[in-house]
Amino acid sequence: MSGLDIRGALVLGVAMLLGSKVRAQEADPWFGRDKALHFAASASLATVAYAGASLVTDDRPTRIVTAAAVALAAGVIKEVWDLTGHGDASWRDLTWDVVGTTTGVLIAYGIDWAIGRLRGPSPASGTR
Repeated sequence: MSGLDIRGALVLGVAMLLGSKVRAQEADPWFGRDKALHFAASASLATVAYAGASLVTDDRPTRIVTAAAVALAAGVIKEVWDLTGHGDASWRDLTWDVVGTTTGVLIAYGIDWAIGRLRGPSPASGTR
């Protein structure tokens, strides 16, 4: 697929989402049960991806990017799947995916930071 094809598909997907009826928004409350599931799934994926990345790299920015990319990719893939007729695509679902991803990354980073503080400086850093 060329870059033009991908952009065309994205524009079509955005148009389909924006073209949804007001009635569909009424059936898609901001605080519905499915929004909690989107939030929890994204937060969990981000936390697990951060932990997995910590097994591979000591670089915290890389861990953060990996965690966010994994969780957001899952949310976007789910909404694209819904756009193909397998569900109801929703910007509100995607919004909760972003909020959950952010929360999961912050929780994982906070735990990582706290563990690093408890351990003290690493021998490789040369500080005492």
